[in-house]
Order: sequence, then C-alpha cells, then structure tokens
Amino acid sequence: MSSHPNNTDQPDRAQIKDDGRDARLSFRRFAEHKMKREFKEAAIKKCEVHLKNFGQCAQDNGLLVVFKCRDLNKKINECMVEHNSPEKFEQYLKDHGEELDKRTLKSKN
Repeated sequence: MSSHPNNTDQPDRAQIKDDGRDARLSFRRFAEHKMKREFKEAAIKKCEVHLKNFGQCAQDNGLLVVFKCRDLNKKINECMVEHNSPEKFEQYLKDHGEELDKRTLKSKN
C-alpha cells in the first residue's frame, strides 16, 4: 500500500484555486468593488442626519443606548436599506456602466 494521497482530486483542487484567483484578480470585479465602496459612502452621506442623531443619543445615554436610542437606530437601518440595497447598487451599475467600463480598461493598462 502506498502512503501517497490519491492524485485524482488534484485537478479539482487546482481548478478551484484557479477559479478563486481569477475572481480575485478580475479587473472588472476590482472596479465594481471600488464603485460599491463609493456607492456605500454616498448612502452614508444621505443618512448622515440619522447617524449624527444616533451618535448624540449614544453619547447622552451611555450604556442605555440599546434601549433609549432604538428608534434612532431603526431610522439609520431603514435609511441604509433604502439607499444601500443590492437592487439600488445594480441600478447604479447600470446607470454608470460607461464609468465601470472606463475603470476596467484603465485597470488593465
């Protein structure tokens, strides 16, 4: 009996590793990731009033923040869901498709 592992699963592992590497190194994915960050930052700016109100409430109430600021936290979550949803991001990508293509081409050069 041989102590070497069976080599039949090696191509599968290599393929999985290559697929993962391709996904990580894809210029388009990199450009999409950067656009996602910008999209999220814009959503945070749109919800800034709610964030400031919650921050002030948290400072004023200390450990009781969980109970006393629940409504403000709910407003933040609702605002972020409205402005940072996957559907909104897909629409953002469609609306900014040319910019995504430019970034993808720029990354390749």
